[in-house]
Amino acid sequence: MRWGTPLEQRIDETADRMLRDAAAGGVRAGAIELVVFVLKQAWACAFGAALLLVIVAARLFYPDGAALARNDLLTLAAVLIQMLMLMLRLETLRELRVIVLFHITGTIMELFKTDVGSWSYAAEGMLRIGGVPLFSGFMYAAVGSYMVRVHRLFDLRFDRYPRRWMTAVVAAAIYINFFTHHFWWDARWVLLGAVVLLWGRTVMHARIRRMVIRLPLLAVFAGVAFFIWLAENIGTWAGAWAYPGQVDGWELVSISKLGSWFLLMIISVVLVTWVYPPQKPEPTSRETIEAPPARQERPR
Repeated sequence: MRWGTPLEQRIDETADRMLRDAAAGGVRAGAIELVVFVLKQAWACAFGAALLLVIVAARLFYPDGAALARNDLLTLAAVLIQMLMLMLRLETLRELRVIVLFHITGTIMELFKTDVGSWSYAAEGMLRIGGVPLFSGFMYAAVGSYMVRVHRLFDLRFDRYPRRWMTAVVAAAIYINFFTHHFWWDARWVLLGAVVLLWGRTVMHARIRRMVIRLPLLAVFAGVAFFIWLAENIGTWAGAWAYPGQVDGWELVSISKLGSWFLLMIISVVLVTWVYPPQKPEPTSRETIEAPPARQERPR
């Protein structure tokens, strides 16, 4: 069992105490598992939710003529959120490695995409590289934060996970295609086919407490991509950035962006395997409902 932050341990310990008096498979046990599932999902989204809240608050309340540009405010707020996550031990230094890598790869993509006109930011503030404000990299880092935290919170295990070197090749090809499709053949459909071939048989096992849920991994990718698309709509409405069709007035982000976010999930998953190599389910986790695992002494 992977150890998390003190708050995460308290959630698990409280749920375990409540489940001792609940009949396995009963309504009360099911309700407890549901509450724990929702709490853990919300907790995994903490970084992204906090950043999105700041973006919306800046749109609603921050004055246009303020001495500090709104983009600079968002960058400073993102740095503060990340520092608090570490200082309050809500995120581990081990996980920060992947989050920083998300930040770097995302910023590189932002520099290219804004240059070719895929989307744009307001030309304001000093904390930017070219036309890209530095807070943009933190939006990718928010995805990375969710991916590594949800892996730990639900002790994710996988049946029939593909070889990691093969997944790394596909992820690299996806990342390259985000750039090359602007001036060469767009290979996204071939890449989607490769993703289906590689992960089509993979089943994810996610432990809540007693309950272990099993889901096709491709369905999980699609679900995460959908929620990122929803967050993207909120971010563009708040004016954090804009697609060409939104310059003259906000409109819903094209549903076709779901495909892009689905492919981004592959890059995310491959980066996370650097911190958490995919593990096969333990023998007891093949049952849908089981007793909570015994706590072990935390390694020192």
